Amino acid sequence: MLSSEPGHGTLVLVPNALDFGSAQPCDLRAHLPLAVIERAAALPHWVVENAKTTRAFLKRVAAIAPLTAPLQSLQIVELARASATSADLDALLRPALQGHDIGLLSEAGLAAVADPGSALVARAHALGIGVDPLPGASSLMLALAASGLNGQQFAFVGYLPVPDEARAARIRELDALSKRTGQTQIAIETPYRNTALFAALTKHLAPATRLGVACAIGWPIGWCKTQPVSRWRQAAPALDERLPAVFVFQA
Repeated sequence: MLSSEPGHGTLVLVPNALDFGSAQPCDLRAHLPLAVIERAAALPHWVVENAKTTRAFLKRVAAIAPLTAPLQSLQIVELARASATSADLDALLRPALQGHDIGLLSEAGLAAVADPGSALVARAHALGIGVDPLPGASSLMLALAASGLNGQQFAFVGYLPVPDEARAARIRELDALSKRTGQTQIAIETPYRNTALFAALTKHLAPATRLGVACAIGWPIGWCKTQPVSRWRQAAPALDERLPAVFVFQA
């Protein structure tokens, strides 16, 4: 944690549960330590990915730890998805400059990791505002841990290209890199494109490359499986295109 300059509050990176979109959300304590839930309950100011889902999250928090103020009186501001100017970010951080702590929250997992928020964190550092990342689950790290692939050298490559030719070229490039270095590659996709990405991976990765699929991690129906591409080609999994998935591979 970076200590704030005198008179400044702190930007608190609050992790969310991983069950966003699930019809049966789990007990929040299955995802977050009690101390994190209590810290979230004490925050009066929020910068978030989505205000509606944040209110749902805070209702789950309130069922465990009383909120510092009624939900309707909390200041909840959405973080713009488009590029924001320094002035825009300063406005979001104004409560911290006035001595108040601010929570930063994404819809699932860790804020600013494969989610919006890194620009706000960078601006907080520039303004001398302390940044306090609270511990919580990341679907990327859980997928890597469950894959059995190289956890000492890995790269998150994010979303792969959508056009077929560009995606195929990128997959072959990453496969070659993994074979040369032993580095595990981690990719994600919008859920409705999961089947298309899986098909592209099994088509363009080498048969011996090990491919792990982690679907709906943190949900009661979640599963993880790793095997060589040659075996995936024999029987593709049924990927529900409403469920989030992480794809992990190593040549």
